[in-house]
Amino acid sequence: MAALALILALAAGDPATLAETNTKAAIERVRRIDPQIHAVLALDPTAMAQARALDRSRVARGPLFGMSILVKDNIETAGPLPTTAGSMALLGNVSGRDAPLVARLRASGAVILGKTNLSEWANMRSSASISGWSAVGGLTRNPYALDRNACGSSSGSGAAVAAGLTDAAIGTETDGSVTCPASLNGIVGLKPTVGLVSRTHIVPISHSQDTPGPMTRDVRTAAQVLQAIAGSDPDDPATATADAHKSDYLAALRSDALKGVRIGVLRFVGPWSPPVDALFAHALDVLRAQGATLVDIAAMKDRDKIGPAELTVLLTELKTDMNAYLATVPKTVASRTLADLIAFDKAHPRELALFGQDSFEKAEATKGLTDPAYVAARALSLRLAGHDGIDAMLAANNVVALVAPTMPPAWKTDAVNGDQIAGSGPADLAAVAGYPHLTVPMGAVRGLPVGLSLIGPAWSEARLLGLGYAYEQAAQVHLTPAFAASVEGAEPTAALLAPLAKR
Repeated sequence: MAALALILALAAGDPATLAETNTKAAIERVRRIDPQIHAVLALDPTAMAQARALDRSRVARGPLFGMSILVKDNIETAGPLPTTAGSMALLGNVSGRDAPLVARLRASGAVILGKTNLSEWANMRSSASISGWSAVGGLTRNPYALDRNACGSSSGSGAAVAAGLTDAAIGTETDGSVTCPASLNGIVGLKPTVGLVSRTHIVPISHSQDTPGPMTRDVRTAAQVLQAIAGSDPDDPATATADAHKSDYLAALRSDALKGVRIGVLRFVGPWSPPVDALFAHALDVLRAQGATLVDIAAMKDRDKIGPAELTVLLTELKTDMNAYLATVPKTVASRTLADLIAFDKAHPRELALFGQDSFEKAEATKGLTDPAYVAARALSLRLAGHDGIDAMLAANNVVALVAPTMPPAWKTDAVNGDQIAGSGPADLAAVAGYPHLTVPMGAVRGLPVGLSLIGPAWSEARLLGLGYAYEQAAQVHLTPAFAASVEGAEPTAALLAPLAKR
């Protein structure tokens, strides 16, 4: 859709002012639509200047020329906006530096339109949080039904793209934070292999699992954005081989990419409701019709042991990685350690008014990266999710990718009880293994989107994008946000909830 938008803009106006025209239109959309959903935490006041500079530049126009892109507010951007991770503790975090992935976007011709809201601290402060809420940005609402959750932690990025504010946004994922909001908001989301995209100057949780990724209206745009942001960064050791693994992602987009491939169906993921089961069955029919051979995978050994080990890893790395990050922020930020953040929250009632910070407190009690318990947990979780998990399922069934529903439909936001999620998808497997995970829209249940997940081995982004593109082109799933107050108050559901008319 991004390419189509550029073509239409060229046809309608002066190519010499294309970036300015596109940026002005995007700003107007944000100002008109975003008050309903609170996806955009702040517009970048330099956006129009960026666009005019692009239009005046004599340098060859990059592949993302004139595209307005929103960036999750745990990713640093040069300019006047702070990078807050949704916390009031970082309101002074104006670093003046671009994260390398942002620099790559700019070099490709994109305009950084602004920052999106997120689940505060990327949903790692509490075990009983409200996804999509931050003390700085408030609550991001799902544009399909405003009382439903947008998931997290990349809530604003998902809702913004779904609402048509931009064709693309950048999210980050540690475990489900790109793919869940993409699924619940009816868009495409790609969590890349850990190490394909730089994490430098991004507020961290876990160096083992963190990665940024594109969230877009369609698969082609996801491939375009990934092409721009992927690559090695000398300041992020995990990306040492990224340049060697980077591929031509656009060239992989073929409508016949499913023909002759074998795909594993993760029957053990869920549980799902009958409407989601029906959507998934139809999606599998589409895959078969496009020439794929499907192989059912009924179980995965020791999956239940991954979660506890992963939590030990995340809590331990949160403390070490956050302390390292806070040591680099401007002196205008008083909090320099995780312990400081915990104290800040206790001193600011808004931060803890809805839920606590038990995860922060547990992380502060961890003993560092040399702790035997951490070392054992990392080895166990990585083996179970990777070598003995995804890798073993791919090899044993002779398949190139794994599929499952991404998540259930959006749940109601609950300020009393926190997130009330009816089941979970396969995100933990790819997250812990560090492998790529793509979600594409599969359909909707009573107007609420559901995504289809495609998971593959490390560095298989091109293959997954090709498979996702072929499915997208064949399935022709078209979802449009209704901005309804609720599912229950909208037709046809409202009539079904009303009593039968008296005779």
